Amino acid sequence: MSRFTRSAVILSLLILTVGCDQMTKDAAQQYLAFEPPQSWFYDTVRLEYAENTGAFLSLGGGLSKELRILLFQVFPAISLVALTLYLLFSKTPSMLFIVAWGLIVSGGLGNLMDRVLHDGRVIDFMNLGIGSLRTGIFNVADVCITIGVSLLLLYSGQRPSWPAQR
Repeated sequence: MSRFTRSAVILSLLILTVGCDQMTKDAAQQYLAFEPPQSWFYDTVRLEYAENTGAFLSLGGGLSKELRILLFQVFPAISLVALTLYLLFSKTPSMLFIVAWGLIVSGGLGNLMDRVLHDGRVIDFMNLGIGSLRTGIFNVADVCITIGVSLLLLYSGQRPSWPAQR
């Protein structure tokens, strides 16, 4: 795959997914922030505004502000730059591999932008579940990361020596 094709795929994913993530977070902030949770389909889908200072399921939210900046902003920013450079300049095995990691980078960038723009907080607003069995509250960036990881699992099942070079 040419470097131009890889770059075009990565740039497209970044623009589309980060744009969608930021637009939905802006809408959540505007329409959900001071409203009670809204639910549909017998409370299977719930929209509820939340600001998360931690990582997945608020892990690390109680750490000092300095440590949260290091763990949730500085380290991810360096990792996202390194991963993007790897995707652009390595000979990656397939388009699926590029798309999977591109979604992970895009989701990471969406949440990193939130942390930088909102004093270390990420805006979350979606929750799924049946009865008391529910997900944590999440956002579009989290969905992109989850899809990317799922695609990597699918990819690793297809290749015995992942991520071996051709």
